[in-house]
Amino acid sequence: MILTVTVNPLLERRYYYNKLDLSAVNRDGKLIIKAGGKGINVNRQLNKFGIPNSAMIFTGGTNGKLMREALRNEKIIFTDIQIKSETRDASIIIDESSNRTYSFFGNNPSVSSDEAESFIFKMEKAIQTCEIVVFSGSSPYSEADLIFTEGIKIANKLDKISICDTYGKHLEQNLKLSPTIVHNNVDEINLSLGLMLNDETSQIELLKTFYEYGIKQAFITDSGKAFYASNFDFHYRTTLPEIKTIDSTGSGDAFVAGIIYGWNKKLNFEEQLQFASASGICNAKSLEVCDVNIDDAFLTAKKVIVEPVGKKIKTVNDSHH
Repeated sequence: MILTVTVNPLLERRYYYNKLDLSAVNRDGKLIIKAGGKGINVNRQLNKFGIPNSAMIFTGGTNGKLMREALRNEKIIFTDIQIKSETRDASIIIDESSNRTYSFFGNNPSVSSDEAESFIFKMEKAIQTCEIVVFSGSSPYSEADLIFTEGIKIANKLDKISICDTYGKHLEQNLKLSPTIVHNNVDEINLSLGLMLNDETSQIELLKTFYEYGIKQAFITDSGKAFYASNFDFHYRTTLPEIKTIDSTGSGDAFVAGIIYGWNKKLNFEEQLQFASASGICNAKSLEVCDVNIDDAFLTAKKVIVEPVGKKIKTVNDSHH
């Protein structure tokens, strides 16, 4: 079982229009209400890949009720800790004639210390029964930051694989707690850690720092450009095929789901990296979020080039034995 932890989920009101005119009143939009947030996106994609999973989230108010209904409709298994504050929402306006998307986000909820403690108590029980736990997305307030740090500590104590895919002021502290796997894009790293990753050298140096922290695998993606990853202290450059991007929302989450698929199916690191990259690419070719077909991902993975940077793993020829 894979567990995702999302402390700032998003209720999406997705309005689809045949043709949008931003200077006029637009009518007859088709409304679909969906559960969103980075961890929920991972759950959705794992369902498409046939990997058993569940989500832990906060829900609150009318939006929280709609969130629970949306998750049930999508058959996403979840545990929610209810809060007094209203769940964050967004209106996503989609122009189907141009494949353009416009997003308008509401306020973050407030989370009390008691609500955060309740979440951590239930999370510890959930981590005991999972194989991999994913800590995803932003934290709405400092009271919720503790959920990520305590979660990584719990996963380490219980010898579970943890994936850190969060960002913000709390990121550095989380990295130093030695999660098993880290995923961030370049912009998130630069903003969260105050760095300027702008070439291969700076990214490889950061991957070396991650390894010193005890992080076993790290992936620093870069919005469709070539990017760098590490498996222990071995480094790789990944070059992606060119595509026509329609909407890259959720591509990082599809990537994380691909990483998990690779672990679950015991792919070697390069195969895992190709499949995860392909999952992100296929997501960017669609208006829908984390709805990638597994066959499409495998086809695209063949076009992803993974090359070692620096020292190479020695392959032992044991054909004489």
